[in-house]
This record gives sequence, structure tokens and C-alpha cells, in this order.
Amino acid sequence: MDLQKSAQQQVTEARVSELRASDADRDRIADILRDALAEGRLTADEHAERVEGVLAAKTVGELEVFIRDLPAAHHGPGRAAAYAAAPSRPSPGAIPVDPDEHLVAIFSSSLRRGRWRAGRRIHAYAIFGSVEIDLSEALFEHRQVMIKAISIFGSVEVRVPENVSLRGSGGGVLGNFEVDTLDSGEPDAPVVYVDGLAVLGSVEARPKRGKVIADLLDRVTRKVDSSLRKHLDR
Repeated sequence: MDLQKSAQQQVTEARVSELRASDADRDRIADILRDALAEGRLTADEHAERVEGVLAAKTVGELEVFIRDLPAAHHGPGRAAAYAAAPSRPSPGAIPVDPDEHLVAIFSSSLRRGRWRAGRRIHAYAIFGSVEIDLSEALFEHRQVMIKAISIFGSVEVRVPENVSLRGSGGGVLGNFEVDTLDSGEPDAPVVYVDGLAVLGSVEARPKRGKVIADLLDRVTRKVDSSLRKHLDR
């Protein structure tokens, strides 16, 4: 029984390591590195080098490399629990039947981006045209957002910030339906669901490095400066 639990734990941790890293994940690692610098476990050069690597990391596994020789990296079997995956489907009753917004492109293009309020249900239709939905700067007033995308000889492109979760369920008929699964790591982060069909067309949804990452860089830079000053004053 213990061997079975150990094997299941290893599988869980392996899946966690493949998840896309969020700003919260990078912030957590930056905090551990900051504390290690203050405790004298890392030199200023080592700290700066690792922080640079943290900013470039794309997965949770890549982030863990920078702290695996530090005590904070070893939290026991429950370490992977912090990365609880978002549900694959919306909660019952969370998404209305009627859409809050329609985006239609017939032999044309339709674009939604910038600072806008994302509704709970968005329908996108691309027929010999293209629809782009950019949520990287959107205001999320609801925890769950459903995007229904239909592409016929066209394309629907969805972009989300890296600190939300992204799920997809759909298919293609001589077309391409592709959603990059993303887990935020933040328990209250919004979840964007992309559903639909691509017929001789394409539906694609993936994370985008946007304003959230810029904010993260500012926060990490301030932490690095503060840690270096604290280290030099010792």
C-alpha cells in the first residue's frame, strides 16, 4: 500500500512539474530565494543569477530547479497540493445559457482586446474570417468564463494572461482545435473554458505574456534590490 501511494505521489508530482508556471509560482520561488540570500545560503551573484532564471522559466518543474538545494524546497508529500488543478468543466449554473457577447466575422475580422469586462459566456463565429479575443488586459468580474468558438474556413484565436487557468473541450473536422491547458496555482484565479468546433479552420487558445508579467517583473526587481541592500548592510 505504501509503495502504491509513493508511486501515485510520484505521478502527481511529475504532472505538476509540467504545468505552466504562473506569476504566483514565480513570486513564491523569488520569496524563497530572497530568504536564502538573507540567511547567507546564497551569495548575491548566485541570487541574481537564479532570479534571472526564475523570470525565464515556463513550467513549475523549471522553477523548482532553482530551489532544490534549499531547505524550503522540501515540504514533504503535501508539496504538490498547492497546485490543485481547475475543474475541466464549469460548475453547474455558473455559466448562463445565453451569451453576454457575440463576436462574428463573415469574410471579415472581429477583434476584442484592451481593457474590457469579460462576460460569463462569449460566442465567437468565424466564417471565412478571423476572430481574436485577447483577455490579457480584461477585467474578470466572474470566476468562470466560457468562450464558445465556431470556425468554418476561418480562425478564432484566444489569448489569456498567465495568472488564470485555461481549459478546452472541442474538436476539429479537417481543422485544428488546440487549447494549451494552463493552471494558475492561485486558488481564486479565474478559469477560462474554450469550447467549440473547427471545420476546415482553426480554434487556438493559449496564454500570453502581458501586463501581469510586467507587474511581476517590477515586484521581483524591488525584492531583489531590497534583498541586496539588506545583504550588503549586514
